[in-house]
Amino acid sequence: MLRRPRRLRASSAIRDLVRETVLNINDLIYPLFVVEGENIKEEIPSLPDVYHFSLDKLEDEIKELKELGIQHVILFGIPDEKDPCGKEAYNDNGIVQKGIRKIKEIDPRICVTTDVCMCQYTSHGHCGILTEKGYVDNDKTLEYLTKIAVSHAKAGADMVAPSDMMDGRIQAMREGLDAAGFENVAIMSYSVKYASSFYGPFRDAAGSAPSFGDRKTYQMDPANSNEALIEAELDVLEGADMLMVKPALSYLDVIRRVKDNFDLPLVAYNVSGEYSMLKLAVKEGLLSEDAIYEAVMSIKRAGADIIITYFAKDIAKKIRG
Repeated sequence: MLRRPRRLRASSAIRDLVRETVLNINDLIYPLFVVEGENIKEEIPSLPDVYHFSLDKLEDEIKELKELGIQHVILFGIPDEKDPCGKEAYNDNGIVQKGIRKIKEIDPRICVTTDVCMCQYTSHGHCGILTEKGYVDNDKTLEYLTKIAVSHAKAGADMVAPSDMMDGRIQAMREGLDAAGFENVAIMSYSVKYASSFYGPFRDAAGSAPSFGDRKTYQMDPANSNEALIEAELDVLEGADMLMVKPALSYLDVIRRVKDNFDLPLVAYNVSGEYSMLKLAVKEGLLSEDAIYEAVMSIKRAGADIIITYFAKDIAKKIRG
């Protein structure tokens, strides 16, 4: 008997009925960049339609997100001052800490996740404390990362997301949060973070490019897939509440492998370079706007439960019609 799969493609209603993967607004987390100062809403040149916000400009942005049904943000801060130890990262009155409090003041229901790293706070741009030879001191860095996580929790963060890729950071952070009375603050771990070429626009936005060398001694080799399972397993054992793969579109195979091997919620970060490429292609008329939904949907189809994406507003508008 001839099998006719086209029967289930015969009309829009039938296609909707049998669709295997559907994006939901609650799948999405929107990145927000906060800066010191007043009356600032400045588009980031390498990230079209994404902005730096001073705290006094956050209210309209949060209102727009809520109207679109987006209730999850991940917060990045750009400090005025940097030093070798990134002290502004764990300053209880630092830019991220003030940003958390401001968002919770505007709408306590917004779920605020914070990026926990040091690169945009250190004068050298690396994700930790350096030895005299310029190598990131793993274990010393853990002390600072834990201080940052606790400071974010004190300010009201719902989740912390360590993106540094130091060994043992999840255990150190979990112990530090619990000891400080923040047992209910979840850890969304950047478990599988590659030393990717797709981060360029973000580094412009956050001022976080390393002043020398690169991050290949702590971020993963893009050629490796088995290593992703090792990193993810370690984070599970150390107490992570969610796992993450970053970037997303060039690592769909890795997303699938992590999803097939672990039961924790899986996040994928649709990073700045992936975003800007598509935005520019649409702007130049090389692709239609439907390519945006298709690209983000492919991340979910690969196995991601949650997607951090600068496209969150675009996707929400399309879903809402």
